[in-house]
Amino acid sequence: MLPVIERLLVLQDRDRKRLRLETELADLPLQRRRLQERAARNAAAADDLKQRTRHLESERKRLELEVKSKEEFIRKIETQQGATKSNEEYRRFTHQIDTTRSEITALEDQELVLMEQAETATRELAAAAQLAATEKATVDKLISDLAAREGNLTADLAAIRGDRQRLAADVDPGTLSKYDRLVEKRGDNVVVGVTGAICGGCHMKLTQQDFLKAKAQQELVFCPNCTRILYYTRDMEP
Repeated sequence: MLPVIERLLVLQDRDRKRLRLETELADLPLQRRRLQERAARNAAAADDLKQRTRHLESERKRLELEVKSKEEFIRKIETQQGATKSNEEYRRFTHQIDTTRSEITALEDQELVLMEQAETATRELAAAAQLAATEKATVDKLISDLAAREGNLTADLAAIRGDRQRLAADVDPGTLSKYDRLVEKRGDNVVVGVTGAICGGCHMKLTQQDFLKAKAQQELVFCPNCTRILYYTRDMEP
């Protein structure tokens, strides 16, 4: 095997690790954002229930005040009724009292419904608040783990980049430039073996001439189809 192929294979190994680390690091912000959104959804659900509970209590108090107002109105009418000497006016007062009492009954029925709804909402709020607190603790731990993971990946990436830079210095600049362009275009599989005259990258059959050149390992040989760098070893015999 050509020495330059050996160096490129080692360099390719570092590039594979480098690209994997870069991909993992690039994915961390999305993972963090998804975790934050998960916690926010649970907090928002608890907040919605809190607002609903407050609204129900506010409505119940409004009905309670309205009942008291109507009861005061009845007392006022009863006072006027007791003082009137007109039968017609007395009947009118009686009608007003009966109507108002019916309205009070309806309001009290509504108040009971609101109280039941408020009790249900309060129970749901307690459960949602507990879930939100549990989820927040879980998410905080996961985000902390992500931060630690990010630190480790960053350190590993710095080490790999340093190692790659050292290895790249041993490769001819012209060859390194071709290799780097291939990595940018093809990813982390650009120095590939040849098995049975088949390119290990694009899996296309090589011409006899190209296969023999790759097998001879006297010079760098590029696949005519995908332009990857080819190499051959005896264990690749079909």
